Amino acid sequence: VDEEKHPAIMAWSPYGKEIGGQWLDDVPGRAGVPQAATSGLEKFEAPDPAYWVAQGYVIINPDSRGAYHSEGNLNYWGSQNSKDGYDTIEWAAKQPWSNGKIGMSGNSWLTVSQWFIAGEQPPHLAAIAPWEGFVDHFRETANRGGIPNPVFPEGIFETFASKNYIEDQPRMVVTHTLLDAYWQDKIAKLQNIHIPAYVVASFTNPVHTHGTFAGFRQIPSKDKWLRVHNTNEWADYYQPEHVEDLRKFFDHYLKGVANDWEKTPRVRLSVLDPGHKDVVDRVEQEFPLARTQYKKLYLTGQKTLAGANEAQEQTISYDTQAEQPAVNFVLNFDQDTELTGYMNLHTYVEADGSDDMELQVTVQKLDKDGKVITDPITHMPVFSEGYLRVSQRALDEEKSTPAEPVLKHTHEDLLKKGEIVPVDIGIWPMGMKYHAGEKLQLTIAAYQPPKADSVPPFGIAKIVVPAEGYTFMPGEKPVMKTLGGNHTEIAHPERTVKAPATRNKGKHIIHVGGKYDSYLLVPVVPEK
Repeated sequence: VDEEKHPAIMAWSPYGKEIGGQWLDDVPGRAGVPQAATSGLEKFEAPDPAYWVAQGYVIINPDSRGAYHSEGNLNYWGSQNSKDGYDTIEWAAKQPWSNGKIGMSGNSWLTVSQWFIAGEQPPHLAAIAPWEGFVDHFRETANRGGIPNPVFPEGIFETFASKNYIEDQPRMVVTHTLLDAYWQDKIAKLQNIHIPAYVVASFTNPVHTHGTFAGFRQIPSKDKWLRVHNTNEWADYYQPEHVEDLRKFFDHYLKGVANDWEKTPRVRLSVLDPGHKDVVDRVEQEFPLARTQYKKLYLTGQKTLAGANEAQEQTISYDTQAEQPAVNFVLNFDQDTELTGYMNLHTYVEADGSDDMELQVTVQKLDKDGKVITDPITHMPVFSEGYLRVSQRALDEEKSTPAEPVLKHTHEDLLKKGEIVPVDIGIWPMGMKYHAGEKLQLTIAAYQPPKADSVPPFGIAKIVVPAEGYTFMPGEKPVMKTLGGNHTEIAHPERTVKAPATRNKGKHIIHVGGKYDSYLLVPVVPEK
């Protein structure tokens, strides 16, 4: 504590002030974050006070409305949360310790909060650092492609602590399946964000990839930077060199330090290359890349991807109730090729036995033997996906481009028996290097609802914390006690919102060739 004026960094979430319902120790391998990388004083996904306070910053960890002992009901983003964030920033700027400049930082929920709160334009919010977070809750998480998926919000929901009510968003996911007023309120006002922004994204986040890139692209700020990493949001956020990079950004905009931050490359890009070595921090000027050359890969009756459309009309089908209800189309690369950016599957489909279809589309890399190449750290396949409930296939023509279809989600147009309809399925951005002999595999499948255990089992880890107040001053040696490790089933499992049954029945038929010019549009990036 001193008499000087300090800038503050606010981390907005309902995750508590330090130990909360979520903790890195609950995640296998701490998601690659070493114990030594954090002090234990940080709240989940937030800046570590042990580092930032020593650098002359105040860390603000508010309990948002309804969280823990805060009054009111706990909300999932939207206008109420945004206005609360506005008020908190303006309050902080008036405190006797404040220099009047507030920044925001943090992963995931804390990034989503940055998009929403910055959209309200608090006068004393001087800079933001969104580190992976969506911007459109309906299109990017809750009802991606029009298919309701309450599993992720339900998993997060079960970690909250509140004295009052919690917005039952999982139930809204399955009862409000069109883009109505409720969901419109869950879209960030990116067009209002003019302040400096240091945005960090990745191609492999199943929740936040699309929104992070959209946020960077759509905010009109003249002072914005993008860095695309090749690990995961938490490991990247707490990596020492990235913490220092973020400090340089905040020093410049919150302290006024002349440190040449503005000379930082506007885009630093990673390109994934499983089986080889990823490209990291390649300097670019923009995203998507201006030199991108879009190419159509046509689906064929032989289940390949070709450079030209076949003259003959053909059909390919699968039984939606089969063990693997899917069809694969494969392209062999005869030379090294980089695909970085957005993809779109344009095809023609028919349902035999149902009045709707729910589709899941995957693009991934195979080795020369046709085997899936996994990430060396996670040992999981690296892929990009798109989804579509075919009854919600109508496009927003004003917002759509050939590579990025945007769905209206205002009504359902069910299929008639024997009806063949064109569909466009946008696939989230990816940066991938393919070597000669390797393959690209496009999979069109009947959508399978996610399992309830797809969210980390928060609460299983035993955590040692200070016995008095759960916190301590740096340099102290507090008495410690152990918490957690006793994760149990939720109190009222009958209230849990589960993923609804799929609408898939009978056969899915894909039409290719002739007038059915089905193709995958891919972003080919030539070398500089």
